[in-house]
Parts: sequence; structure tokens; C-alpha cells
Amino acid sequence: MGKTYFVYIMASRKHGTVYTGVTNDLVRRAYEHRQGLLPGFTQEHGCKRLVWFEAHEDIDQAILREKRIKEWKRDWKERLIEERNPDWADLWWEISGQG
Repeated sequence: MGKTYFVYIMASRKHGTVYTGVTNDLVRRAYEHRQGLLPGFTQEHGCKRLVWFEAHEDIDQAILREKRIKEWKRDWKERLIEERNPDWADLWWEISGQG
């Protein structure tokens, strides 16, 4: 059985600053963002809310998807989020089992 890789978007708030990333451990990575443990963009801009993610079985496909999303216009990213998460709810509670 192979690994699962996740492309995800963190946000500072609804329609706030967004960050797109890729990881093989979404719970750990979202926790690190939430706690401000990762120096750089998300820490500086307060991107602590997991608002979107999708799973991939192939790391190359996940990385390609992440790169494509990063190139998208802002409104395209917002539409992607709002298709499944119209209120920009923090999905941390869904993935962590704490909700």
C-alpha cells in the first residue's frame, strides 16, 4: 500500500491571505501551521486555518497540482475553496478527530 500525499490551502481568514502546500502528513503539517511552528510565509501572514485539501497517491501528481494552484489567479483559488467549503471553515477539526 502506497503513501498518500495532500495538496492543501491554509488561510488567515475568509478571503484573507492564502498559502498552498503539499505534504505526506496533513494532520502534522496543519498543526505546525496552526501553532506557528513553520517560519516563513504562513507564520508571517497568520495562515493558520486549513480551508481546502485533496489527496493524491502519486507525489509527482501532488507536486504538479500544488504548482498549478500556486500559479492560479486569486479568484480561482477562492472558487476552489468555496466549492467544498463556502464558509472557509477550519477543516483542522475534520482531519484531526478533535471535532
